[in-house]
Amino acid sequence: MNTLTPTVRLLAWCLHLLVAGLLALAVVRAFADSAPDAGLVAAVAAMAAVTYGLGPLLPAVGRSYAGAVLWLSAVGAVWLVLLTLSPEAVWLAFPLYFVQLHLLPRRSGLVAVLLTTAAAVVGFSIHQGAFSPATAIGPSLGAAVAVAVVWSYQALYRESEQRRMLIDELTATRADLAAAQHSAGVLEERERLAREIHDTLAQGLSSIQLLLRAAERALPQRVDVAAGYVGRARSVAVDNLGEARRFVAALSPPALDGTTPAGALERLCATTTDRHHIDARFHLRGAPVGLPPEYEVALLRVAQSALANTTLHSGATGVDVTLGFGDDRVSVDITDDGVGFDQRSVSEPAPGSGFGLEAMRARVDDLGGTFTVRSVDGEGTSITAVLPLPSESSSERHL
Repeated sequence: MNTLTPTVRLLAWCLHLLVAGLLALAVVRAFADSAPDAGLVAAVAAMAAVTYGLGPLLPAVGRSYAGAVLWLSAVGAVWLVLLTLSPEAVWLAFPLYFVQLHLLPRRSGLVAVLLTTAAAVVGFSIHQGAFSPATAIGPSLGAAVAVAVVWSYQALYRESEQRRMLIDELTATRADLAAAQHSAGVLEERERLAREIHDTLAQGLSSIQLLLRAAERALPQRVDVAAGYVGRARSVAVDNLGEARRFVAALSPPALDGTTPAGALERLCATTTDRHHIDARFHLRGAPVGLPPEYEVALLRVAQSALANTTLHSGATGVDVTLGFGDDRVSVDITDDGVGFDQRSVSEPAPGSGFGLEAMRARVDDLGGTFTVRSVDGEGTSITAVLPLPSESSSERHL
């Protein structure tokens, strides 16, 4: 039988039990009434049970119209033989109605139900010795109930499927709209940055180039004039450096707004403790110094990614985040007491695996720093990012 939903599966099993019970009733009544053909009734009932039982086991019955017709014809033929032997077989018409309506198309199923009803009325009338309206009411009423129930269920199922498809379409449309809005926002931000860069950095770099060319032409005869050009170029470079830093600050994470890296990391630990019930502790080592915006962003992002991995995968109860300042470097260290992992299993990340450790490593490498991961199964994990403290000149070269 075709079991599309749990409800259909439950109804099918109820139907199977009803058929088995009615076949057993026919056999019991035959032996109870000491019918001369009781043995034959038992044999035909057993044949009907076997024929009916093959239906759920044959995939073709539920998948093809021809398979359903052949199986229903075989079941109907055995039922007709049993009907000629026992009047109790007339009750089998009721479960047969449901099977026919379930497996056959609407028109074919209705025809099969009408033929089964006619056979039940005729067979029962023969056993009664005469036709009367009472002999026709039972099978006809059963057929009407079966048609109403099955067709109502099919109508409800179709409506449910239509609603499901509508919900799927709405979900897909909303996802497409969100993606379109995101793309539009990205394009708009790119256009804004392009205009800002063109109006500030690009113009400033063009001015620097022209001033340096003028200084080049003045050398070596007019050193004082060349020095003036170089001084003006340096002034323009300082202005452009300020503009570049303004752009970086504008793109900095909200967590760094109005606070220091230490304050942002301390707030991150507090938030992690509140949201994930893990004891995240912040430590500051050394005397804090001013950092370029890109350093602040890198340190915060590494800590955020490491804490996200800790809360999701480590099973840790505690984690320490340490921000350290040295003479020539700044570092952030995240150490947890979780289950750890085998570093060899993540040394070669799968394509499309996302960010995680490799993204943290790439962010630190871009700033000339070092990124290390130390982990052993059952002994926790330690992630350290070290960035060299830049001099003023190195900061200018980086930007």
